[in-house]
Amino acid sequence: MAEFSQNRSKRRDGEVLGGAVDFLLANARLVLGVGGAAVLGIATLAVKRLIDRATTPRDEDDAKGDAPCLEDSWQDLSLLKATPRLQPRPPPAALSQPVPPPAPSLSAPEGSADAGPQTSPQLSLPAPPLCLTFQEKLLAFERDHVTVPGAHVSLAKQLAGDIALELQAYLRNKFPDLPFGALVPGGPLYEGLQVGTADPVRLLVPLALEPGLWSLVAGSDTVAQDPRCWAVRRTQLEFRPRGSSPWDRFLVGGYLSSRVLLELLRKALIASVNWPAIGSLLGCLIRPRVASDELLLEVQHECLELTVAVLLAVAGAQDGDLLLAWPLEGLAGNLWLQDWYPAEAARLRALDEQDAGTRRRLLLLLCAVCHSHSALWRLGRDRLAQVVLHLGEQEADWAEEALGEHFLQALELLLSSLEQASLPSHFNRGVNLLDGLREEEIDDLGFALYRGLQAPEGLL
Repeated sequence: MAEFSQNRSKRRDGEVLGGAVDFLLANARLVLGVGGAAVLGIATLAVKRLIDRATTPRDEDDAKGDAPCLEDSWQDLSLLKATPRLQPRPPPAALSQPVPPPAPSLSAPEGSADAGPQTSPQLSLPAPPLCLTFQEKLLAFERDHVTVPGAHVSLAKQLAGDIALELQAYLRNKFPDLPFGALVPGGPLYEGLQVGTADPVRLLVPLALEPGLWSLVAGSDTVAQDPRCWAVRRTQLEFRPRGSSPWDRFLVGGYLSSRVLLELLRKALIASVNWPAIGSLLGCLIRPRVASDELLLEVQHECLELTVAVLLAVAGAQDGDLLLAWPLEGLAGNLWLQDWYPAEAARLRALDEQDAGTRRRLLLLLCAVCHSHSALWRLGRDRLAQVVLHLGEQEADWAEEALGEHFLQALELLLSSLEQASLPSHFNRGVNLLDGLREEEIDDLGFALYRGLQAPEGLL
């Protein structure tokens, strides 16, 4: 009797649950459509069977049919997973809009049903990084940061030549009594030694001094006792008194003053020259750099940026030597600085032509690395060129394969020179190129070079 009442209550519960299922299915058909109602019905029946087994006591008949029932349950669940998900019906307001094409089914690929099993796609792993040598990294740095495109070089030369012509016309109109020579642009850009915008174009403004009225005195023989410089002395005053030369108004103590001439030209470049008009004519923007002690012009073109250094110059003691009006301090303020750049460039070119060497490439690499460094930028091109000249005449193998080794040798030579606070000039052993650096600057340079030698890849 108890078993009969238990079965009766189970049937009653089933009828109640079945009625609820029918009610859900009837409403689901209205809301989701036929396909959605079918999916919901399968899911509901599967859940109902699981609930019945969990709440019904096990008897012998149930124990015998347990395995097939479990198989039916998992088949129902697998059928639910394999049933494609139907797109919900759009609301009535969206019926007039175009319906997007149905998404392709991920369960069955296109093609015949008896196709072989699909293999899972293999994930492509990134290739392991290549272990490059320092030589290879140095050559890559040269390619990316040192080499200047030929089109930029041609455009920079054209702009520098046009600025030289415009400035020369201005000087002749502004100072018709001063015999300036032809303005000649030059420098690393014209020697194949340009490193980006780090090196300015040198625009020489030569002074045409009368022969026989001027003589040169070595700076070491003057009160300044500076072997880097020369004094330009006025002579023949008893036969050609003061005032007979147009340059006599720039004399200080009987010597032609570079400082007075620099101030004259600085005021003209900043206040008198109509740079906006010249820039619009040349298709660029030209502005004098007011805050600098040197006479610098900043040129901005749509394709490049350029710096032009205007340099007053007189002929040196030997053919090809130049003396520059440079902003010097102290007693050497009126003297003229010996310009070693032409001799350095000519010597490096001659050495490379003898053995097809890479000395000039080494100089370019050193300039590029030091220019972008927070401490090594103080070394400057002149000191780096002297280091390359020292190595260039000592070492024999200057093939490209030895470029990385020579780079490290240059750093070692610089470090040893800083330790001794002495870097003699290649052309004048009495000139110490480190005299212009303070003690704390030398310490910073030495520390940066020491770290660079420990990990040279960090400099690139």
